[in-house]
Amino acid sequence: MGFTPLEGLVMGTRSGDVDPNLHEFLAERTGKDLTEVTRMFNRHSGLLGLSGLSNDMRTLLAAAAENPRAGLAIEVFCYRLAKSVLALCAGLERLDALIFTGGIGEHASAIRERTLAELAFLGAKADPELNRTHGRTAAGRITQRNSKLLAMVVPTNEELVIAREAARFAGPTSSPETAGHETRT
Repeated sequence: MGFTPLEGLVMGTRSGDVDPNLHEFLAERTGKDLTEVTRMFNRHSGLLGLSGLSNDMRTLLAAAAENPRAGLAIEVFCYRLAKSVLALCAGLERLDALIFTGGIGEHASAIRERTLAELAFLGAKADPELNRTHGRTAAGRITQRNSKLLAMVVPTNEELVIAREAARFAGPTSSPETAGHETRT
């Protein structure tokens, strides 16, 4: 995200990157003021707006075979994710690995597969079995051994990160690992 949560990827209800003149165009065409158009980009766009069905990727994946708009939302999401990855690569000397994490990244093998297909330019080759099993048997790896791009699924643990940061902020004598134990220096 940038200055606002609208920048970046297509999200559940947020549009992601759009042409800056789209606000004015929509205001003129719909008669809505700038505040209403901005609210639409934040609350009624993204996966929900594209699909007309849901902002939940699980629902879209289940409906995609029969619902063309759900399929479109998935296609746009995967394309825009791959486009963002490639844009981030512009400032790198090399890309060591691509990590899928969080709700969609950890639990949607079809999204990982489609996104890696969009990244074929980087030599990404998904391993269908490892991708289906979340790479559990290969320490998180979901790409074939001969893939030029290593892709992995790494589960998040946001609560632990927050606890560690809180402990660090609180001072050197307290940490999640020593919670409940006296630390003497």
